[in-house]
Amino acid sequence: MKTSRLKLKHQIWLIFFFAIVIFTAMVLYFFYSFSHLTQNRAANFGNQMIEQTRSKIDTVFNDIRVSTSIAVNSKLIQEYTVVDDDYKRAFDSGNYALDLMDYMRSFNSYVSGIVIDDARGKQLYSLDSSGGDIFFLKRYGSFIRTYKMDPSLREKGQFTTTLKDDNGGSEQFFYIEPIVESIGGVHFSEITGYFTVMVNMDKLQGLVENTELTPHSTLYILDSQDEVIASTDAKARGTLFKDILSMDKDTLLNGVKTTINGERILVQVKGLEQADGWRIVSMIPVHELTADMNPMRKVSIIVGIGIILILIMMGIFFMNSLMKPVMGLVLDMKRVGRRDRSFRIKVRSTNEVGSLARDINRMMDEMEDMTKDMFNTQARLYKSELSQKQAEFSALQSQINPHFLYNTLNCISSIGLEYGSREIAQMTSSMSKIFRYSIKQDELVQIKEEVDCIQAYIKIISIRYENKFAMNIHVEEGLLEMSTPKMILQPIVENAVYHGLERMDQGGRLEVTGSMDANGDVCFRIMDTGKGMEPKELAALQTKLGMGALEGQSSQSIGLTNIHNRLRLLFGERYGITVESRIDHGTTVTVKIPSLKQ
Repeated sequence: MKTSRLKLKHQIWLIFFFAIVIFTAMVLYFFYSFSHLTQNRAANFGNQMIEQTRSKIDTVFNDIRVSTSIAVNSKLIQEYTVVDDDYKRAFDSGNYALDLMDYMRSFNSYVSGIVIDDARGKQLYSLDSSGGDIFFLKRYGSFIRTYKMDPSLREKGQFTTTLKDDNGGSEQFFYIEPIVESIGGVHFSEITGYFTVMVNMDKLQGLVENTELTPHSTLYILDSQDEVIASTDAKARGTLFKDILSMDKDTLLNGVKTTINGERILVQVKGLEQADGWRIVSMIPVHELTADMNPMRKVSIIVGIGIILILIMMGIFFMNSLMKPVMGLVLDMKRVGRRDRSFRIKVRSTNEVGSLARDINRMMDEMEDMTKDMFNTQARLYKSELSQKQAEFSALQSQINPHFLYNTLNCISSIGLEYGSREIAQMTSSMSKIFRYSIKQDELVQIKEEVDCIQAYIKIISIRYENKFAMNIHVEEGLLEMSTPKMILQPIVENAVYHGLERMDQGGRLEVTGSMDANGDVCFRIMDTGKGMEPKELAALQTKLGMGALEGQSSQSIGLTNIHNRLRLLFGERYGITVESRIDHGTTVTVKIPSLKQ
């Protein structure tokens, strides 16, 4: 049902209803936006905390990498792996290697043990009291042998997965890097041993446990095999991540939300830079991100209900205080539609509705007077515009088509023939043709008449300049019987001679062509090989053609703008003159008119 058919009071109630709905929607929207913003900020904070943890772990791993790299490049460490003298091994390079390993353990609390394996199977240890026995297990040998056989180990050291001690129940992972002999012996550039560092997992676990996000959030450090190395959940250590979350870590995106045991969880992932394939994964309950919003949510609900009640009370008051005078105004407005224009609304009250009735009456009086004035003004403007167009058209035509006394020229031609001056006779005869053509009463003439006028003018120029210029006219045969405005080409040809060819030291060429373009319009092109125009001069002329200005222009500009404006007045904005020119290359003027058949 259209609302325009409802009564005004129903429409007002409908407005209040929509206002309440819109207000409720805005409250819900702002609440959702604020909640979403709070979640994002909390998530960003958690992301920063995770980034700090990742940075700390990367720093620990980087320290292990750097110190291990220094050790494997040490000359005495390399001598230890290749020397055959047991005495030298035991009391010289061996002592140095042992001191270096002890120093590394004391310097870095995250290193709980170090072992050097040479190519002959001998080992040198530096261990702390906790978990050191794992080096003596048979499982360690087979576990670490897998990494020793990896060809990529030569290029870069690797962090291993977790090795579990079934007897003691301990778990350890290592960093292994090959010892490549570079001191110039017989084993030069060969792998002569391996330097293995055991990472203190208790220290790593303590670092993770000190990362506080939300009360029930969980943080995991995963190795390249998705096994949990350290976690804020002690039970998760040593398990596979897919057993905790039913998706592979490679499919996770930073900030993905999933459901675990009916609870929405925000999962964030950060990769470790110093350990290939290792990642930090955080799982934060979404409701904990917005826990601080609960008091605000209650306040928002109370305020929203209060505002809705206030709107309803305002609607009732508005209906009672306004509807009665408005209904009287509505009835009078209906009578205005049924009666003649002389009827005016009755003013029944002195409040705003009464003022509105008086204003409507005054507006109706003003509209009646304005309507009369508008009709009179439009009639005057129409007559004025017609007079202005006629005056402008006559002014332009009078500048292009001056009245010449061709009878006088005929007399001069006869005198020239009588006295034997053939050139005078030809020039005056040609001028007589031009003038007689220019004062014809018809505004539209055949194109062949315009061509005859140009040919007469070219004959005058040929005599005047003793055939200095090569001039050619080629107009398609099918155009000659069509119509064109009178005297639109001769002034342009004259400009081409006096402003283009006359400045040439040697003879130039003038071509006048006429053809029909793809749109069915007639196009004339007047091309000369004269001096051409400077870019600034050409730009100024093209601007004047677009503006139709006449004041302060040269005779060349006046002629072109007059013809251009004349064509536009006759045929519209799409017709007229365009000019192209290059200095020392000549000028081309194109005249475009519609196809006018007689």
